[in-house]
Amino acid sequence: MFEYLPIQWLFLFYFYSFFGWCFESAYVSILEKKPVNRGFMRGPFLPLYGCGGVMMLVVSKPFYGNLLLVYVAGCIGATTLEYITGVTMEALFKVRYWDYSHKPFNFKGHICLESTLFWGVLTVVFSHFLQIPIEHMVRAIPYHVLSVLTLIVTFCIGGDFMIAFKTAIDLRDVLIYMEKAKDEMRKMQKRLDALVTSKSENVKGGIETRVDALSATLESSFKKIREKINVNPSGYVNDVKDEISELYAKYRILMSKLTPEPIKGFFEWYREKTIQGNPSMVSEKFKLSLEEIKEKVSNIRKK
Repeated sequence: MFEYLPIQWLFLFYFYSFFGWCFESAYVSILEKKPVNRGFMRGPFLPLYGCGGVMMLVVSKPFYGNLLLVYVAGCIGATTLEYITGVTMEALFKVRYWDYSHKPFNFKGHICLESTLFWGVLTVVFSHFLQIPIEHMVRAIPYHVLSVLTLIVTFCIGGDFMIAFKTAIDLRDVLIYMEKAKDEMRKMQKRLDALVTSKSENVKGGIETRVDALSATLESSFKKIREKINVNPSGYVNDVKDEISELYAKYRILMSKLTPEPIKGFFEWYREKTIQGNPSMVSEKFKLSLEEIKEKVSNIRKK
């Protein structure tokens, strides 16, 4: 039982990844009431389920004759895998692709008692029932056919994963940049307030937390200052005019990176679909910025 060649193990990993994608996509689609291509990648594979399936076979093998021990081993093994994967992905991408913070008895939102108990049940069902026909299917496929098929899938999944990884890194960089841009925009607003106040004018400073709100406040401030300069040029020394021009140029550079052309092209499509495929994606550090990105993607889709 559970004695396979390396190619067969790899094929099983892909099979479980596909099964996990079917399960997750169907479940999330029902919750969202619309089709959702669930997962980190765009293809029909969820590697976490592939790792989980292989892990369940490995941990249950020594205890196969004792269902209770198989259950306990599945609880421990799958929960450990889920925690390590969740922590690693959040540390690398600054985003949490699943979150159990709303569940009772959770640990830092990465794992919870409910999922742990579910993994144990799934390990028993999987190892003692589902895996038996799957094993027969794998062994029935000629080895050379299985090898070619597995190699083709490896290339497809490998390419998909590399693009998904780059997309996740790009999303992380956008979130980091958005926070830095917000800080710069707040500093600009404070400086504009100081310049206007010194000329007996009162421009309300912005303390907003969204990019669009900060941008609107700055645009309003720049407009008012330009109007005042046009009306009374002598009231503003050249140094002030130059500083305002420099601030505006810096502001436009910031916004040009935050508001690219409408989403088009393969990588932009990939990024949009990644966000749509993970509606439960959260980020503690960049919560507001991530919500802004989700909102923009949602608006683009409606157009």
